[in-house]
Amino acid sequence: MTQLHPVGIAGTGLCVPSRRVTNDDLAKVMDTNDEWITQRTGIRERRWIEDDRNCSDLATDAARQALEASGLGPEDLDMIVLGTVSGDCVFPSVACQVQENLGAKNAAAFDVNAACTGFLTALHTAQAFIASGTARNVLAIGTEALSRIVDKTDRGSAIIFGDGAGAAVLRRHEDCGRGEILKTHLGSDGSGHDLIILPMGGSAHFHNMPSYDPSKHFIQLKGREVYRFAVNKMAEMIRWAMDGLDPDEVCCIVPHQVNQRIIEGALERLDVDEEKVVVNIDRYGNTSAGSVPIALHEANERGLLIPGKYVVLVAFGAGLNWGATLIRW
Repeated sequence: MTQLHPVGIAGTGLCVPSRRVTNDDLAKVMDTNDEWITQRTGIRERRWIEDDRNCSDLATDAARQALEASGLGPEDLDMIVLGTVSGDCVFPSVACQVQENLGAKNAAAFDVNAACTGFLTALHTAQAFIASGTARNVLAIGTEALSRIVDKTDRGSAIIFGDGAGAAVLRRHEDCGRGEILKTHLGSDGSGHDLIILPMGGSAHFHNMPSYDPSKHFIQLKGREVYRFAVNKMAEMIRWAMDGLDPDEVCCIVPHQVNQRIIEGALERLDVDEEKVVVNIDRYGNTSAGSVPIALHEANERGLLIPGKYVVLVAFGAGLNWGATLIRW
């Protein structure tokens, strides 16, 4: 039987656009106001990508920061795994664009499409390649430019989504000595595939087909159904990750920044210290695959990730997909 190699996180990075879009800005183009948005979502502002930038640019900048933190160069990478639903084009992969931008000439590169669980899926995929001995240094990225695929007059979606990217460099734990990934669980329930969806633009309804409706070429979501699923699944996944642990040993919980009310609803079902939960949704909104790695990097920068203590990552989203990861930092 092949001996699996323990895998650690050697460095993290993020990139968010400089363009801030406040709730008051949105109130100028739709029937809403700052109080209404803040009470229902916890979001006060979000970042939307600049007109001359793309999803791959955000990913590249986050990757460069993670590489610098890890002490590796682009040529040291064996692989790039990237989660997104808002790539620059349908194909090729954003990961290939990032590979070219970085000059990571030795790296295989591909995308995974798991929506808001995209980074955890990329992280687990990267871990599996290193654990098996197939790769030694892998870059995992979550990146989104969701402002390009939302109807900016739709109060139900435009208020929620933001743009940004986060990245992590994974290595054998013996090579980096920190951030050991202990366990990961990924799951799906395809019966809820239509709860969060971008229905137009794929091969079922492409631009040259009679069924194509440009008015539906935006993210659509059924908020009430998503809320019920998300609260229960977040609580379930955190409980799974912390099973058998003393809560005092957990230094940080990094949830997908989906909605402040969903995060609070999940925590009400758990016996955890809310001060350990990283929340930045008020500044960035929901950045889908970018959400968890952005929050993880900020927690790292703030010194919240304590060596020897445990870190829980949890996410869920369109598909329906979900996942959780337990790390000993």
